[in-house]
Amino acid sequence: MAEMIATSFFNRDLSWLKFNERILMEAERNSVPLLERIKFLSIFSSNLDEFYRVRMPVMLAFEKLSKQEDNDIHIDEDLLKTANQLISDQQQRYGKALKEDIIPQLKANNINLIYGERYPRAVEKSVLQYFLSQVLAFLQPIYIDENTNFFPSNNELYFIVTLKNGEEEKPVILNIPSDQLPRFYKVVSKEETFVVFLDDIIRFNLDRIFPNDEVTGCYSFKVTRDAEIDLKDEYSGSLSEQLEGQLLKRDFGLATRFLHQPGIPTNIFELLKKIFNLKKANRIIGGQYHNLKDLMAFPVKSDELSNDNWPKLCNTDLIGGTLTEEIYKNDIIVHTPYQSYDSILRFFNEAAIDETVKEIYVTLYRVASDSKIVNALISAAKNGKKVTVLVELKARFDEANNIKWAKKMKAVGVDIIYSVTALKVHAKVALVKRKIEGRMRYIGLFATGNFNESTAAFYTDHILMTANKQMLREVELLFIFLAKRIKPSSADLIQFDHLLVAQFNLQQKFLALIDREIDHAKQGKAASITIKMNNLEEKVLINKLYEASEAGVKIEMMVRSICRLIAGVKGMSENIKITRIVDRYLEHGRIFVFHNLGQNDVFLGSADWMNRNIYRRIEVCFPIYDQKIKEEILDIINIQKQDNLQAVVIDEHMNNIPMKKGAVLVASQHDIYQFLKNKN
Repeated sequence: MAEMIATSFFNRDLSWLKFNERILMEAERNSVPLLERIKFLSIFSSNLDEFYRVRMPVMLAFEKLSKQEDNDIHIDEDLLKTANQLISDQQQRYGKALKEDIIPQLKANNINLIYGERYPRAVEKSVLQYFLSQVLAFLQPIYIDENTNFFPSNNELYFIVTLKNGEEEKPVILNIPSDQLPRFYKVVSKEETFVVFLDDIIRFNLDRIFPNDEVTGCYSFKVTRDAEIDLKDEYSGSLSEQLEGQLLKRDFGLATRFLHQPGIPTNIFELLKKIFNLKKANRIIGGQYHNLKDLMAFPVKSDELSNDNWPKLCNTDLIGGTLTEEIYKNDIIVHTPYQSYDSILRFFNEAAIDETVKEIYVTLYRVASDSKIVNALISAAKNGKKVTVLVELKARFDEANNIKWAKKMKAVGVDIIYSVTALKVHAKVALVKRKIEGRMRYIGLFATGNFNESTAAFYTDHILMTANKQMLREVELLFIFLAKRIKPSSADLIQFDHLLVAQFNLQQKFLALIDREIDHAKQGKAASITIKMNNLEEKVLINKLYEASEAGVKIEMMVRSICRLIAGVKGMSENIKITRIVDRYLEHGRIFVFHNLGQNDVFLGSADWMNRNIYRRIEVCFPIYDQKIKEEILDIINIQKQDNLQAVVIDEHMNNIPMKKGAVLVASQHDIYQFLKNKN
């Protein structure tokens, strides 16, 4: 991949695929507990599905544009070819890890995952009973011909079954109802456990479904369609318009991927191609089983084959009295998932019942399906408080759940604000206003992740609870602005002196903070920057980091996923080091540390450095003023810098290079848990 250094930026889609490779590396590692390796296989598969839904449509449009002679925009014509090769190589590794390593190790532990073969006689009776009593009710065969008006549901599983009755051949589409039944059926026999795919339960009972026909073939498949894409999030100007034009030309439901088991007869494939409106370029021959993201629900539990249990830690500052009283005394920070999310739930619960609380404001981006936070907001409204909630309806894949909760809140009198069409609200902030002895007093929450108790169980995030008057007054101004449902007409519309708010001062402030480190380096003073984020794409900020590197500023970055910055290139980025950490928890918190001659200005927040975060969203990053909390954040980030087990270096060719092992082995998530445990 040496050609990738030809420009100053990695391609964002290839970078994302290299991140998914890092997920795959965990599934391949023997040091990872066996059942956890299966989970990483699931995550890899889920990520790849999303890539085909979200990114592949754009890449196909790129390829189309690259062939137009009158197009004067530079487009990498090999992009799609390179991406497909990466995916193919990774899928080969995936299959090898599963079939040659994980399945045999499962068997050595008396767990038999039946894969690519008929289930044994020992479980036939149990499987047949399950098929007849449960599975059969959900099967819906569809006989097809050239006039069939049917299109498979997105990413759902099907068989194409070929039948013969005399000389007549009849192709049939048969659903695999994994959306309604568990993907796996478990049978415990003596000391052995057998796990059977739902697919195979159907496959080996086709004679009962089609008793009057001869089954001559059965091939699994699925069709992936694109998700709605706002290209203005990713591109600007002429390129965005051209890509939109290409995407609009596609018929509704056009597939980005037709993934199928090998062996489908040519005439049957041509028939499917016609009725599904497929393109040959979208055809991918895979294995016998698809949607292996379902491995996340693998039905076997074993403490010996899983990660050690890390009980959620309690914050000792929260013992006794009310949470509000503690916040008025000192800022409090919660580090999920190491520490319990209960204190965040308690924040909203206390506000809902406290007679002194008059108003509650909160932004909701992705809401838990059974959200206790939303239920607290509903109770607050019923208890006579003014509750205002900014609900983001454009949170991809969570739109329906967010709408459901918005309707429930609106029904009880919660003021619901929806963001404007072209501007997502991704900020994670909440404000509670109390009236005590005639005066209004504020407390609030600032978070790096969503107010979502479900994701808080496995996303590493940081939630600050504070009574800082200046910061909370600025949050109040932001909510007043958001209620107007307009785009900012000027970055100076609101003066933010403490918060960094995208569309107002966020990019400018980060540029200024980097410039200050550049000035210090040029003066021969110590200068450094430490940044942790999920994605790094935006070119203005990346170029400023290149400038800082050239000036001698030492820059250490932890970028979990997309990373367009090329580190370690002499004369451009030799003072920049980028690592990527993948472990039991999803690294999600954004942290920004600027040395400032030893004072260490620390910011946390919701914003990655992506085009969408900088130019198309309302984001909030917030300073850490409490010295104790600042030191705690610095200790956590320093532990992550020392990780030499779960961290890899992203080199100048975009490869995931394992860290050199020192005398002391550091797995940062384990050590952070121990660090926080010892503080209690």
